[in-house]
Amino acid sequence: MLNKNWALLNSLQLGRYAEYFAKMEFASYGLEVFSSEVDDRGIDFVVKNKAGIFSEIQVKSLRGTGYVFAQKSKFNICNPNLYMALLIFRNDMMPDFFLIPAKTWAIPDAVFVDRDYSKPGQTSKPEYGINISVKNYSILQAFNFESSIQSFL
Repeated sequence: MLNKNWALLNSLQLGRYAEYFAKMEFASYGLEVFSSEVDDRGIDFVVKNKAGIFSEIQVKSLRGTGYVFAQKSKFNICNPNLYMALLIFRNDMMPDFFLIPAKTWAIPDAVFVDRDYSKPGQTSKPEYGINISVKNYSILQAFNFESSIQSFL
């Protein structure tokens, strides 16, 4: 029986599980999946569709609600073939899986944020993030994997 007690996994294990889960979901649609040997550019894997088009995937995972982000230096929102695969884990449930095109951050809002951290005293690197709350969870549904995968096929 499949374990769905995500609290048993530490952050690294949960992230690794999310990455494998995402790869298997893409593969289940007949897409080719290519793993990165080194994750130094923020790309976790590449997907090739039957037309020969390659897409880069960066995977993010989260338990429940909160905030996830990608550093701008590793997430070019001008790349039309770049996506964030977001997996949200809640105990006793399979993860919710969202596939979000990088271009979504071209027009930031309260959910999809653009943070430069350019004010005096701010030391974080610039990032694109997602604020995930119960209130805005429905906004993510537009990026549900089952719907979003159709553009790859």
